[in-house]
Order: sequence, then C-alpha cells, then structure tokens
Amino acid sequence: MIPVWTIVLVLQGVAAVVLLRRLLPGMRRPDPVPPRPEGLSGTTVSVIVPTLNEAERVGPCLAGLARQGEPLAEVIVVDSGSQDGTQDLVRRMSAADPRFRLETDPPLPAGWVGKVWALEHGLSCARGEWILGMDADTEPNPGLVAGVVAAAREHGLDMVSFAPRFAGQSSAERLLQPALLVTLVYRTGAPAPRPPASRLLANGQCFLVRRDVLVRLGGYAPARASFADDVALARHLAGHGAACGFLDGRR
Repeated sequence: MIPVWTIVLVLQGVAAVVLLRRLLPGMRRPDPVPPRPEGLSGTTVSVIVPTLNEAERVGPCLAGLARQGEPLAEVIVVDSGSQDGTQDLVRRMSAADPRFRLETDPPLPAGWVGKVWALEHGLSCARGEWILGMDADTEPNPGLVAGVVAAAREHGLDMVSFAPRFAGQSSAERLLQPALLVTLVYRTGAPAPRPPASRLLANGQCFLVRRDVLVRLGGYAPARASFADDVALARHLAGHGAACGFLDGRR
C-alpha cells in the first residue's frame, strides 16, 4: 500500500506544476499600460457609467473623466432611479461640461441584472467608435481614456479590460480586493494580451470594446443575467471571434 504522505506529496507536486504553468506567463506579460495625458486623435470614445444611489462615490469618477482629453467624446451616466442626489450631481457636471449627459434607463425587463441593463441602454445612446464601461467608484487618472485606446490599438484588440490599482478606503478593502484578484490568477493564469476565451479575465471597472464589434455580437444582452457580467461578456466576445485581452492597468 502506498503511504498517505507519498500520495499527498504527489498531489502537491501536481498542483505546484499547474500553478507554475499559469503564473510563468506573467513573467513575460507587457508592462503596465501607461496613461496618455497628451491625448489621442483619430477616434472617439463614449464612456458609460451606470449609477444607482452613488452620490457619495461618483464624484471622483466624474471629476477624473472631466480631465480627459481626446478621444473622449461623451460621458453617458445611466441612472436607475437614484434617490440620493446622484442625478443632481450629474446635471451640475453636464452644465459645466457638455460632454456629460444624464440618461435614465427604462423599467428593468425580466431576466436582466440592473447594471447590465443600464449599460445596454447607454450603448443605445452612444455615438463613439469605442465604448468604455466604467464603474461609478473608479477614479480615472488624466490620460486614462487615451491610454486604454492606445493599448487596444497596439495589441490589435477589439476588447480590452485592465487589472486595476486598488485604492480601498479601509485596511480590509486593501487586503481583500487584491486577494480576490490573485485567486483568479491561480484559477485562470496571469494576465496576458490574448488569452484563450475560456481563461479570459475581465474587470468591469474599465472595460473597453469597439462599438461595431459589441453591437454585431449582441450588445450587453449575452451577459444580461450574470452578476459577473464583465467576464461573461468578455468570454462571449472572444468565443465569437473578437480579439480580447486583459492588461495591467496599475499605472
């Protein structure tokens, strides 16, 4: 009979090999995507920000977007009936910067998650060549929009999202959020410009996709019932031939 400790060592060895195979590509992954404060011409981006009672968090997001230059063409804030002053905050921003506008989404259909429905409504209003979905608690640095589009062009991608630099307000958040991201690396491998669809990661805080590709492949509807809509949509796009990637956005 094989000793139990021998079986344990063998299993640990197999697990270590699998983990190393998934982590080693990270040694060769591209450097963090740099921002481009100087802007980027020749294209247009529509940013969609879904909100629901985000008055305490959305301010830094809107302020950061107001500092973006080209290719940002419009910021569409899709609100789902906030009662905390979120809409008033967006209206004030719109009065100061005509690129901002407030939309309210229609009643939520059966089978849709609220955030995904808001993104779908925003897509129907958008005019840019690129769609950048952004969470209300994201704080974009100057040049972020230009930087993500430049990265997509450089890597020949139709869709790209980014591993974030976390700025949690509490010690627990600073520990928990990166730890959750690391567990994804253990299961799927390190970020890479063109991973297979089944291992593609995505981050809804900063999710860029070509508008024509997104519309052709069904908009946000393929992820309508998912609470992990970013990963579900990214894998749907990649599985239908779109060039998709997950890059390092810590800068």
